[in-house]
Amino acid sequence: MTRFLQWPAALVRRLSLWIASSMLAIDLLAILYGVFTRYVAGGAPIWTDELARYLIIGAVMLAMGVVWIEGGHMRVALIERLLPRALGRLLSWYQWLLTLTIALAGAWISYRYAQSVSMFTSHGLGISRTVPMMAMPVGFALLALLAICHGPRPLPILHDESDDADDASDTDPETTP
Repeated sequence: MTRFLQWPAALVRRLSLWIASSMLAIDLLAILYGVFTRYVAGGAPIWTDELARYLIIGAVMLAMGVVWIEGGHMRVALIERLLPRALGRLLSWYQWLLTLTIALAGAWISYRYAQSVSMFTSHGLGISRTVPMMAMPVGFALLALLAICHGPRPLPILHDESDDADDASDTDPETTP
C-alpha cells in the first residue's frame, strides 16, 4: 500500500471497527432488555428483536472490509504459499479484481434495493426499511474503498494459534523424550 493510501485506509478501518463495535454493544443491550422484559416483566416489545437483527447485520457489513484487508475472510491460503512467485502475483491480482468487482456490484445492487423498499416501514421500529438496508451498500462501498487502498498485494495469512503451540512444543527440548 502506498503511503498516500495508508492514512485513509487506517482511518476507515478504525472508524468502521469503532462503529461496528458500538452497534454490537447496543445489540447486546437490546437483546438483554428483550430477555429481561420477556422472562421477568412478562412480555417483550417487538422492537427489541427487530433492532437486534438490524444491528447485527449492520455491524457485520461495516466490519467486512476490515476483516478482508486483515486477511480474516475464509480462503484457501495454501495455494498462495505453494505457487511460484509470478503465479502468486497473478493470483493476488485475480483476488483483488474479483473482490473489487463483487464489492462495487454489491454496493450498487444493494443501494438500488434499499431505495426500492423506501415505501415500507418496519413493524417493530416503525422506520422506513431503507434505513437498516443502507448498511449493505455502505458495507460494500467500504470494502471497495479498502480494497482500492490495499491494492493487488497478497493478503495477510492468518495462522492458527494451536498450530503455533504445536510447533513450539515440537522444538522444545524439555517436552521431547
